[in-house]
Amino acid sequence: MPKLYFKYGAMGSSKTAQALMTKFNYEEKGYTVGLMKPATDDRDGADVIRSRIGLEGRGIVISNDLDLYDWFLQNRYDVLVIDEAQFLTAAQVEQLKDIAMEFVPVLCFGLKTDFRTYMFEGSKRLFEIADSLTEIKSVCRCGRKAEVNARIKDGRVVKEGEQILIGGNDAYIGMCYNCWQAGKLD
Repeated sequence: MPKLYFKYGAMGSSKTAQALMTKFNYEEKGYTVGLMKPATDDRDGADVIRSRIGLEGRGIVISNDLDLYDWFLQNRYDVLVIDEAQFLTAAQVEQLKDIAMEFVPVLCFGLKTDFRTYMFEGSKRLFEIADSLTEIKSVCRCGRKAEVNARIKDGRVVKEGEQILIGGNDAYIGMCYNCWQAGKLD
């Protein structure tokens, strides 16, 4: 039976690279893969999915009001790979679960929490109903496991503000909880 997978990690943990490699691996074996991402993530262009190490692909853009189950019935694939899944709505995660239960594997990649350590709506629902949860680990500058997505502004760790601010390497970094709590950047 197909499953709903959620592979999560802090910023810089290779989530997008792994999503793109997953797509490649399935396609190399003859599967059709629907590579997708929420419209919220437009930092590299609406339909561009790009990793920090240079891997890149074009993806299908998921608007907040798109019913993924209905969309899938009209656009069949053998596998769905979703990047930046934290930006999905809870309803969309439930639709992906239905797709996985009835049709094909669905592999989601994304952040667990925001820069304040609160879960995103999509991540929260994935933690509640995904069949498989896998942490993709990365390292803080101090050597501990990075688990917080620190927002950096003017060279400082900030802990207040809007939950979603689309940015790349210079807006967020993965940090351990101790360094994040202390606001330590070096």
